[in-house]
Amino acid sequence: MFEGFYKCEYHAGEVAGRSVMHVHGGRMLGGNSAFAHVGSYQQDGDEIVGRVAGQRHAADRRFRTLYGNDDDEIVIRGRAEGNTFRFEGAPERAPDAVLRSVMTPLDDDSLPPAGEVGDGGVLNGLYSLHIRMLDGLQGGLTGVMVLHDGRMLGGDAFFYYLGAYSSANGRWKGEIVNQEHTPAKGDPVFGGHEVGIGFSGSCDAEGAAWEATALAGKRSLRLAATLTLLQRA
Repeated sequence: MFEGFYKCEYHAGEVAGRSVMHVHGGRMLGGNSAFAHVGSYQQDGDEIVGRVAGQRHAADRRFRTLYGNDDDEIVIRGRAEGNTFRFEGAPERAPDAVLRSVMTPLDDDSLPPAGEVGDGGVLNGLYSLHIRMLDGLQGGLTGVMVLHDGRMLGGDAFFYYLGAYSSANGRWKGEIVNQEHTPAKGDPVFGGHEVGIGFSGSCDAEGAAWEATALAGKRSLRLAATLTLLQRA
């Protein structure tokens, strides 16, 4: 069964990267610190055929594109190999280029029960996520978040997020657990910790915002975040 929540590792020539991806009902939504990935798939026997396009959401040019174009659409084909899925693909604008990727399932069994979403609640979809520290502290994270009917999954090249929320009348609140899927040794705040985050804030048709208290090891930190809607789901 292909549906689920995955860490993706991919490379094309000298360029390599990681991201997270939520796969459900023929759609693929995910991304990392700089890019969102939006795609679709279908199963043909034991083969999975998909199309995935990129969308840059952060201006940091340290994050390189695979083929020089941020919005390239890649056609991929792959199969299960044990509990992973292996794919090969190429962008339509550069069909001789080859991308190889491995999708490894992340543990989403610990997702909390979904919250209730009423009128005026936050919209289902794929969002860019920009977290910044408060109280004069330096640091933060960028990534993506999938919101769907009271549940949230997201991440970036090192972390993945699981949580639940309730929302109505332009407000929302919830809880997230931030965990590593790949060691983030250079991150002094989130690296090496399972971080619990309780948040509340506002939402509208274009996105959402929240302030939160995070527990990272023995430290209690205040955070603020902005979510911008990239793709309705």
